[in-house]
Amino acid sequence: MIRIAFTIIAGVVLGLIVHLVSVLALPRIATQDAYARLMPMTNLTSVTPLPLADPGNSPMPFMDPAFAMAICRYDLSDGPIKLKVPVSQAYTSVSFYTRNEIAYYAINDRSAGRKVIELDLMTEAQHHDLPEDEEVTAADRLIIDSPTTTGLILLKALAPEPGLMQQAQASLATATCAVQTDTPAKQADAPRRRR
Repeated sequence: MIRIAFTIIAGVVLGLIVHLVSVLALPRIATQDAYARLMPMTNLTSVTPLPLADPGNSPMPFMDPAFAMAICRYDLSDGPIKLKVPVSQAYTSVSFYTRNEIAYYAINDRSAGRKVIELDLMTEAQHHDLPEDEEVTAADRLIIDSPTTTGLILLKALAPEPGLMQQAQASLATATCAVQTDTPAKQADAPRRRR
């Protein structure tokens, strides 16, 4: 009786270990993840609108047909990225994902509290290299630290009615995602204004 119970417990524990390892390893070994599927249709560090959700032909699974979507595929090895997303009439959100599809930050128009969601995306090392500016506070500049050098930024604008989809797409079409032209070294070399 003890052998049967021990065998059942060992089988359950082994099954749990195999299940846990496969669930954790699958995103890293999958060849057709979101980054790989979007690579042929997007440019690096630029906003690319995605086609509207269609059950027969959708670039990503579970796309909501009420949202206009755009993608910015980034690589921070060339420097930090400046992202500007105009807020649509209904709702706008920006989500950040690593290369392995792990979400690490999200912001929407209500939490941004402005007409434009504007932020800087950089690695922790690039953030530490920024010069300290006494006149720029944390409220003036939103800086997001990316855990990886490559990843995806998903921009979404809600169209509460089908007739408003063109407005939602137009607001995302004016979004920009580009490598910052003024590097932290140039900012450090610039003379500081005195109070």
